[in-house]
Amino acid sequence: MKRLGLTLNEAKTSLRQARQESFDFLGYTFGPQRYRKDGHRYLGASPSKKSVARLRQKVNEVLTPSNTAPWPEVRNRLNRILRGWSNYFCQGTRLQAYRAADNHVAARVRHFLRRRHKVSSGATRHFPNEVIFGPLGVLRLRHVHLRVPP
Repeated sequence: MKRLGLTLNEAKTSLRQARQESFDFLGYTFGPQRYRKDGHRYLGASPSKKSVARLRQKVNEVLTPSNTAPWPEVRNRLNRILRGWSNYFCQGTRLQAYRAADNHVAARVRHFLRRRHKVSSGATRHFPNEVIFGPLGVLRLRHVHLRVPP
């Protein structure tokens, strides 16, 4: 590494026992995980909580009340963010992160459209998940997760 002019950052560098403790690296959390159906343990990788929080922040920035762009533009921008995030985090155990992202996106889109269309209450009735991820065209990450890779 010295020949390449690279040095290690001593504050960030550490050795970890991946079988006993988890650690974050490049947006993923590596370490022991439990299989939800039968409880057996395995070593795996999943999107880190910090990565999911950054996605939520990006979604919030797109769906601000001050965004007056037409819905197709807002939807396309939102879908680009979601597709890019899902393409990066397409490895490992990702269903829980995708489910959390879908729930947040649905809630924010519902709130955004409720304010835009001046629906005082019952936004869930006017904009259920089936409408948000169906005719309105928002990308549902859980469906991306279940799709068979090419």
